Amino acid sequence: MMSSAQPDLSVTIAGLKLQNPVLTASGTFGWGVEYADLVDLSRLGAVVVKATTLRPRAGNPPPRVTETSAGMLNAIGLQNPGVEVVLREKLPALAEIGVPVIVNIAGETLEEYAEVAARLGESPVVSAIEINASCPNTERGGMQFGLEPGTLSELVRAVRAATALPLITKLSPNVSDIVPLARAAVDAGSDALSLVNTLLGMAIDVERRRPKLGNITGGLSGPAIRPVAVRMVWQVAAADLGVPIIGMGGIMSASDALEFILAGASAVAVGTGTFVNPDTCRHVVDGLTHYCRRHGAAAVSDLVGTAHS
Repeated sequence: MMSSAQPDLSVTIAGLKLQNPVLTASGTFGWGVEYADLVDLSRLGAVVVKATTLRPRAGNPPPRVTETSAGMLNAIGLQNPGVEVVLREKLPALAEIGVPVIVNIAGETLEEYAEVAARLGESPVVSAIEINASCPNTERGGMQFGLEPGTLSELVRAVRAATALPLITKLSPNVSDIVPLARAAVDAGSDALSLVNTLLGMAIDVERRRPKLGNITGGLSGPAIRPVAVRMVWQVAAADLGVPIIGMGGIMSASDALEFILAGASAVAVGTGTFVNPDTCRHVVDGLTHYCRRHGAAAVSDLVGTAHS
């Protein structure tokens, strides 16, 4: 029965109260302000900005993006101006948007991750840190820290010791069993988990007989990976690790987002969908409101994990 009451879309992630469960996915929304003329940033649950490293990174050689039949491959390579420029030039513009700002961090060593986290902790704009332990597009750092529980545990402990900010660990789908990695991150001090980053893939130009990406391989995102991501959220939720999950991977609509929520995610992040329609996040928020009314749900949090029962 359709309810006329306004459902409560608010959720709490890593101690942060969000007005709704829809975030932007790191690497797909720039520094947020690039979308300010197209998207009402104040309607988002939170803005997650590009990966930030200790020093500037030029990224991978072009071509760095190619379309696939059900998504896209990217090999950006964590291009960013470095933490000092981010603190000085990027983050201040987000100070007045009225929603939490989460910064994704990466590095080539544990010490680099820790130093970036410590520097970001000095900014009043930063609400939380997302540890990138899963980027498949770099030779050093990223995914190399997220493929084995012991290594991932060391990384999370190093960042945890460097900052008091809430920590979210972004996990890789390029593993045989994601639950031990999720457990390692939580045991080491992660307050929440992001599932999942991109799947490692490649594409070949059959006319040129050459890889389409300058990096040869890249990260596959978009609707093609959603069933994999939903399955991993389901598995981690079933393990009952005691922290909230942010689900992501191919979310293009409220229905897609609901798959993650019903599987056990407390929040979702929209990535590739933003490239298709910059206002995808708002459409997902509106769709969640309509779904809750249609199903008589007083709060979106009441739906989390209900597919398990």
